[in-house]
Amino acid sequence: MNVLVTGGAGYIGSVVAAELLRAGRRVVVLDNLSRGHRRAVPPQAEFVRGDIADRAAPDRLLAARSFDAVMHFAAVIDVGESMLLPELYFRNNTASALTLLEAMLAHRVNRFVFSSTAALYGNPERTPIEESAALRPTSVYGESKLLVERMLAWLHTVHGLRYASLRYFNAAGATATHGEAHHPESHLIPLVLRVALGQRPTVSIFGSDYPTDDGACVRDYIHVADLASAHLLALAALDKAAVPLIYNLGNGRGFSVRQVIEAARRVTGHAIPAIEAPRRPGDPAVLVASSEKCRRELGWRPQHADLESIIASAWAWHRQHPNGYL
Repeated sequence: MNVLVTGGAGYIGSVVAAELLRAGRRVVVLDNLSRGHRRAVPPQAEFVRGDIADRAAPDRLLAARSFDAVMHFAAVIDVGESMLLPELYFRNNTASALTLLEAMLAHRVNRFVFSSTAALYGNPERTPIEESAALRPTSVYGESKLLVERMLAWLHTVHGLRYASLRYFNAAGATATHGEAHHPESHLIPLVLRVALGQRPTVSIFGSDYPTDDGACVRDYIHVADLASAHLLALAALDKAAVPLIYNLGNGRGFSVRQVIEAARRVTGHAIPAIEAPRRPGDPAVLVASSEKCRRELGWRPQHADLESIIASAWAWHRQHPNGYL
């Protein structure tokens, strides 16, 4: 099977690319390296530098190869930034996805796995969140991904496109070879670990008055390797799928920002000073997944459900790569 992985130089895309290769798939990574890292691309994968916003880039690849599927990770992902630069998010996440999908349709590539997000749900009415919950994003980032899901539904109806939309909760952790290295970094666990490494003086807790047990936001953390295994299962399931495959991917347990910081203190043995900061626009109070549908239909079984083991895997990678992939 030949698979095109867009955004395969990024955090999750690179781990999925590595898993595809281990499963015997042939992988081509397309990435513009605006936020990814060339060194994150698995060496066995073919790398093409290009931007999916430029229709010529996916056109050239899809015309030159016989691809069986596209797995799409290329996007910008910072909720806070999306509330300052909505035009960047609609251009990079929504419009660019449409350009990629147009190229796929033109070259008759009919299987698509989409990196979606729990940000689609906004402030849910109940948790854990099921896939049938109302889609009411509270951020431009979430809206930019929801618009892609709406496009996919129509492309399935009109053109028969087979697709899986995987709605991640908070990806975290590292494998032996791949870890999280955004520049600038906005995700909690790598920021906390940078404090432990002496690269930052403190970590910020954004909001202390949320309706949660300790006033801080609560999130569901899922190990990046478990995310990758779900992608391979979803890709295989598209062979026989008569309807779109839509799954939440999380552990089903929520941890507050304060609990994550405390767990990191235990794992690293460092004090990790924290400071209170105002809420960030667009942040829901609680996001915790129900992943029962994916477990039931695909047989998905996360292997790294414990928060401390997730943090420990990230800590091991960051100690070995204190400057990320640089």
